[in-house]
Amino acid sequence: MSVHARLRATVPALMPSSQAGPPEITGLPGRRMLVQRSDDEIVTQALDDAFVARAEASVRFPAPWPRSRGTWEVAPDASLAVFAGVHAVRAVEPSGATRWEVRHGCWYGACREMHESYDEYADRQDHRYPESGSVGFSADGRLVWAHVRGPLPEGELSPDTADEWLVIDAENGRVLARADAEAAAAGSVHLPHPTDPRQMGLSIGEGQDGAPLRWGRWDGKELAVDCLDGDLCLLGLSPSGDRLMTVSHDQDSLAVRDSRGDVVEALDWNAEAALPRHPEAPSSTDADADEDEDEDVVELDVCWDWAGGFLDETTLVASTAESDEEWGEGRHWLVDTTATHGFTPIDYGSPASGEPTALGGGAWSTLSQTRDVLHVWGLHGLEG
Repeated sequence: MSVHARLRATVPALMPSSQAGPPEITGLPGRRMLVQRSDDEIVTQALDDAFVARAEASVRFPAPWPRSRGTWEVAPDASLAVFAGVHAVRAVEPSGATRWEVRHGCWYGACREMHESYDEYADRQDHRYPESGSVGFSADGRLVWAHVRGPLPEGELSPDTADEWLVIDAENGRVLARADAEAAAAGSVHLPHPTDPRQMGLSIGEGQDGAPLRWGRWDGKELAVDCLDGDLCLLGLSPSGDRLMTVSHDQDSLAVRDSRGDVVEALDWNAEAALPRHPEAPSSTDADADEDEDEDVVELDVCWDWAGGFLDETTLVASTAESDEEWGEGRHWLVDTTATHGFTPIDYGSPASGEPTALGGGAWSTLSQTRDVLHVWGLHGLEG
């Protein structure tokens, strides 16, 4: 038995895929934007509740460095874009003016220089593939949370601090608080609490070394950081912000947790135990026979993708496309955390490309194979 997805909207990219990264839909219901980044700029377009472009003109933010040299985020009201680069976090207005900049240590691991500009290392071969941090706006857009490589120009937290987590005033760039992230990142992603601007999730990737997950609370004076147990990738927050969706670093376990990292009501599922094997995969008997005849091991494991999120407070969308591609069409799953229906495969009518991205309000999106169109999906009874 499967559930049938209903196509709610087809959203074309703002720039050709040959010139830019894939388009993204950001923001909460009622404040959604289509956003896309090229080497030269970020372009945003406001969307209405039907995912149709609003009448107002698009907003463009000139980029201070190529998109391969860091990450970025746009304020909820599209008044500011913040770029997390190799040597600095820079806030840029639509005019191209720099509102503020916070310099920090270099994200290229062997470099100990405090660069003053991108031009200092733009053509250096050893800085072509740096590690990176990230930035995230609070729900109200007044704060920027930034994960950076230390130290800041005004000094280190301690000699052993590698990565720092900052809370910054979005208006003037003043660093309001800083804490040791207790990580050595290859990359990271911020996920803001949907209603409380003083809470933020930080999902850190350390490559093969692990995936530390941090939860930050700023009380107006100090930043308190909870280090959640285990190597976990944070994929989404429920509309209330009370629940987190995580997938383990080894991709075996999907769970719903609270902000302390505790599993909620035993909502923790091992992929192989919870899901059926791909219908086109060989049986265990066939796999054992193949292993006897061939030294190559036949991998039949089902594993979760690092993708998905909350459609509403109790419903998730998840996928196993990465492990499914060995055998055929990738599968997406509707997850009912009330245990009424459990895991149900999603039927799109034709093969879906890639992984799902939860948008809230009962909607999720998939990217076309040509990477120039976003398809927005929903289910009857979940749309809001």
